Amino acid sequence: MKNYLIIGGSSGIGKALSESLSTNNKIWATYFAHKSESTENLFYHPLDVTSYFSLDFLPETLDGIVYCPGSLRLSPFHRIHPEDFAKDFDLQVLGAIKVIQAVLPKLKKNPQASILLFSTVAAQRGFTFHSQVSVSKGAIEGLTKALAAELAPKIRVNCIAPSLTNTPLAASLLDSEQKTERNNKRHPLQRIGEAKDIAEIAAFLLEEKSSWITGQIIHVDGGISTLTT
Repeated sequence: MKNYLIIGGSSGIGKALSESLSTNNKIWATYFAHKSESTENLFYHPLDVTSYFSLDFLPETLDGIVYCPGSLRLSPFHRIHPEDFAKDFDLQVLGAIKVIQAVLPKLKKNPQASILLFSTVAAQRGFTFHSQVSVSKGAIEGLTKALAAELAPKIRVNCIAPSLTNTPLAASLLDSEQKTERNNKRHPLQRIGEAKDIAEIAAFLLEEKSSWITGQIIHVDGGISTLTT
């Protein structure tokens, strides 16, 4: 039974992953807005990564960490205040950095540890009104590759870049049948993603089955990043 830390494990992809992994592992998951109750192998703790925090509840060693917090604010570039970019960066990039630095000693005690981060298809594909999210997620992709090189061979670092996924974060983009159908048709596979689609790839990247994969940006996006139909 392995020990995993999932930051943002009470909603969306983080929740799906936490529940899936907890079947055979011990999961320490954090929440901010979506309070959740602990179960037998799934232990929830409140955490705000944008302020001072403590991870004293963790065990002495960790087999992996997943950083899920994100935001999805779509707006024309000229309407976004620089402070909004800074807030996103604080949550998605600086938050990840602070957590990884805090748990690195616990990961280093394990010869096969793994770090998993999240980007977005928009960071490389380029979509209108996505400048705010793309700035932070572009930084996450750079961090993924830099850390993968620095922490090899003991710690693997990978990143998943999903397209639009049916989670609370994307609720405003999917709050009608028309919006959902329009977004389905944008993808070559003719549907948006579900949390379990991403969670299954995330679980694979944490496990020993992916022991020869590091420094990768894995696109799980219904084909939208590479295909035109």
